[in-house]
Amino acid sequence: MKIEKTSNVSKSPVEMDGAKDVEIRWLISKADGAENFAMRMFELQPGGHTPLHTHAQEHEVFVVEGDGTFVFEDQEHPFGAEHVIFVPPNKEHRFKNTGDSVLRMLCIIPTPAG
Repeated sequence: MKIEKTSNVSKSPVEMDGAKDVEIRWLISKADGAENFAMRMFELQPGGHTPLHTHAQEHEVFVVEGDGTFVFEDQEHPFGAEHVIFVPPNKEHRFKNTGDSVLRMLCIIPTPAG
């Protein structure tokens, strides 16, 4: 069991090639006893973006606040607060903050087996 305010969870920079001004908070993970899913909070500063990348797992995103563009298979899709985004596995994508304030997104992923 875990009850925690997000601001009390430490954040760290995303240090992947192609990432700019992005931080992550692991809100719920295996370290908390979650065996099937992890919940992360991404915070992108204005002009910041995740790298253009692919991965084997799907993920589900809920936009808490801010405005951005979701780049998916070479097409840009604008979004804002309270949008939901499903990212299928093995599809190239990127999130970009196009607003003037921080972009906060919850991202839920399956945890690896083992």
